[in-house]
Amino acid sequence: MSASSPSSVRVPCPCGRRDRRELPLAYAQCCGRYVDDFENTPATDAESLMRSRYTAFVRERADYLLATWHPSTRPSEVSFEPGVKWLGLDVRSRSVLDADHAEVEFVARQRSSAGVASRLHERSRFVREVDGLHNRWYYVDGDLH
Repeated sequence: MSASSPSSVRVPCPCGRRDRRELPLAYAQCCGRYVDDFENTPATDAESLMRSRYTAFVRERADYLLATWHPSTRPSEVSFEPGVKWLGLDVRSRSVLDADHAEVEFVARQRSSAGVASRLHERSRFVREVDGLHNRWYYVDGDLH
């Protein structure tokens, strides 16, 4: 299913972002534009990148996760635990440190294939760099809480 198909326009974005009326944003209007068009549409800020990376985990898009991981800390591959169900994302705080550095604290909830629920609580660090024609945000690393 492409990001522009009629059904994907109505599918709520996994990241849970809402519009001014508190209605869920559609995937195609939210993280889908970044995940499905990384080359031409970089995330506009660290929070948007963090949300789109959560969405990439939900959709098992290793290509996007690797492309948005800073080369200094990027693993050689990303794998996904079979049967994991992502349950939601809560952005706790966002801090712009300077024009090219930011942090986002979040909690991501998931349930394993065995039915065990867990929470990933992290304060993530991001850096913005010039990449070709774009200023791109990259995930660097994070501290688990």
